[in-house]
Amino acid sequence: MKTMDVAPRSRFATMMQERPLIVLSAVLVVLVAITVAIEPNFLSVAGFRNTVLIAVPLGLLGGAQTILMLTGGIDLSVAMIATGAAYVAGNQSPEGAATAILLGLAVGVLAGAANGIGVGVFRVNPLIMTLAMAAILLGLFTAWAQGWLQGSTTPAPLIRRLGASTFWGGVPYAAVVWAVFGGAILLMLRRTGFGRLLYAIGDNPIAVRLSGVRIWQVQIAVYTIAGLLAAVAGILLGGRTGAVDLALASGLLLPSVATAVIGGTSIFGGVGTYSGTIMGALILSVLGSMLTFLQVGQAVQQIVYGAIVLVLSWVYARVTGVSQ
Repeated sequence: MKTMDVAPRSRFATMMQERPLIVLSAVLVVLVAITVAIEPNFLSVAGFRNTVLIAVPLGLLGGAQTILMLTGGIDLSVAMIATGAAYVAGNQSPEGAATAILLGLAVGVLAGAANGIGVGVFRVNPLIMTLAMAAILLGLFTAWAQGWLQGSTTPAPLIRRLGASTFWGGVPYAAVVWAVFGGAILLMLRRTGFGRLLYAIGDNPIAVRLSGVRIWQVQIAVYTIAGLLAAVAGILLGGRTGAVDLALASGLLLPSVATAVIGGTSIFGGVGTYSGTIMGALILSVLGSMLTFLQVGQAVQQIVYGAIVLVLSWVYARVTGVSQ
């Protein structure tokens, strides 16, 4: 009886380890089928557009969490960085779209670099460092909104076009932006020495340090990249909503983590792919649409996302033997 019980589990574990995209694709197909049964118009051009527009910020924020988790880190400030970048871009839009976007991206780069310095140089725990950064940014932007950042919070037409408009009858511009940054992440992780370093640091930081790698430099770089991705997500989200406030991306922190975990990334480092995170973003976007059609409130959606993180962490640990 024990042999019969172990064999199926071993086959399932092998598929989860070697072909996780097959499992994730099956989950996505099932969710799409359920959503179509609830709302047949989900498969329309408008349904496709809305699903992609939901997935884009999740995919970018999930990408930030993925590259950090590979090193054994995490960023609890990504939602606030996204909000701050969008707020600055909206406020500075009267100066021109290019200026607004560059200043918004600068918010992400500076905040991400500060996180990296705190984690890499001063050895602050990533949870504490990024949670503190989120609180600092919220305080700063709350004060600045009454001072030098008061005034317009409406993104420039170009930003709104990138965030919400489509071409070729239904392909969102935001998807193109995601494809550019997503392709860069995939290339970095699969084809560059820097990407291999992220896996190595998460798997065995002591061995990496003994080999002569200055891990703190890698951490500064990867947190800076994560901040940039969060800023891009926030600017696109601001363009989609057409107006920004200091709660713009507050509900995306837990989904950003869930997106990476669904894709098979371990929060303890060394395990994960961005292709899995892309599938995770699509799964969560379809799930979000399904819950919206069922008229489920935001609070319940957050409960669902939290449950997904807990359940999948347990499932991955059981079937692969790797801690999440």
